[in-house]
Amino acid sequence: MAFPERFSNLPEYAFPRLRSLLDHHPAGGEPIAMTIGEPQHPFPDWVGEVLAANLAGFAKYPPNEGTPGLRAAIAGWIGRRYGVAVDPMTQVCNVNGTREALFNACLAVSPERKNGQRPAVLMPNPFYQVYAVAAVAAEADPIFVPATAETGFLPDYEGLPADVLNRVTVAYLCSPANPQGVVAPRDYLARLLALAEKHDFIVFADECYSEIWQGEAPPGALEVAASTGADPERVMAFNSLSKRSNLPGARSGFVAGGPKSMARVMQLRSYQGAPVPLPLQAVSERAWNDEAHVVANRALYAEKYAAADSVFAGMQGYKTPEGGFFLWLPVEDGEAAALKLWTETGVRVLPGAYLAREANGHNPGKGYVRVAMVAPKEEMQRGLIQLRDCLYG
Repeated sequence: MAFPERFSNLPEYAFPRLRSLLDHHPAGGEPIAMTIGEPQHPFPDWVGEVLAANLAGFAKYPPNEGTPGLRAAIAGWIGRRYGVAVDPMTQVCNVNGTREALFNACLAVSPERKNGQRPAVLMPNPFYQVYAVAAVAAEADPIFVPATAETGFLPDYEGLPADVLNRVTVAYLCSPANPQGVVAPRDYLARLLALAEKHDFIVFADECYSEIWQGEAPPGALEVAASTGADPERVMAFNSLSKRSNLPGARSGFVAGGPKSMARVMQLRSYQGAPVPLPLQAVSERAWNDEAHVVANRALYAEKYAAADSVFAGMQGYKTPEGGFFLWLPVEDGEAAALKLWTETGVRVLPGAYLAREANGHNPGKGYVRVAMVAPKEEMQRGLIQLRDCLYG
């Protein structure tokens, strides 16, 4: 039997790979999971009420792009959050969380050839792994651009040679970044949009951590595009309720962008997309219209940031995240550190190399571990102290 070759060199996914590394070793203490970015804070208390009131919706096929009410709620949130007016019917689409959209949108808008050559898709390295498989599925070359301490943990797309940039169809960017927690400043986003205009590509702004931050709210790509007068077709923004509202199981998010690009996304999705069930669309509509629970959620993360800062005070290489809920901690070797931590303490973290790819002979995640600050604060703090004493003591 023949199988497609384009997926044959995909590495094992991060979490099965982690199980292979750790699970045949006994835990060195009471297990504390700090690997996956699954929010553990309570979701809004009205979710059950809204769900129950809309149970009859399970008897109907839901609209693929989202109900008019949900799309209006998303557009309203974009307007309040970023000061940008978008047409809910032509510029907004409800999706099954950002992963689905980050994959499918690349198929929808990345052409088969660019300037007579095989297309290229840019992504930071390390990165959210769906970016690479989307590029491969679209028959484009994934270009892994280092996002390291030397580059401020943001990819230097401007530094790429013109012959690469002229093949680019899509450039992914995550801000606040997973895993490093940095926020792309306005001037960075403006320069990236200008680069996209110069070389004719679309910026895919993965903003699913946008509502978890310290200090000032992170700027959004739609916001910067509007303020600089960039072509609306140069950017697509992706967000979801998973982190913002602690509803990862709802599998509900959105993609928003220029009407021409969005028409292609919605056309493809009408053939292969799975719409979000109507009761969950009702919950989603309420969630995008409510900010009180988001403010309360952010306050809980502020306590966790403070706890992490206290545990790692004075530690060389420690950087408090500007946003998101991951710590990106420097170690000599991420795999060795994760194995040592598990076998000596029971604390479970993810080697940074599992979130990156080797490029030019170097994996930029090798000297890090990613730590998810999603457990209850006391448990998280206990895990961080054990990690500090085991790896840095």
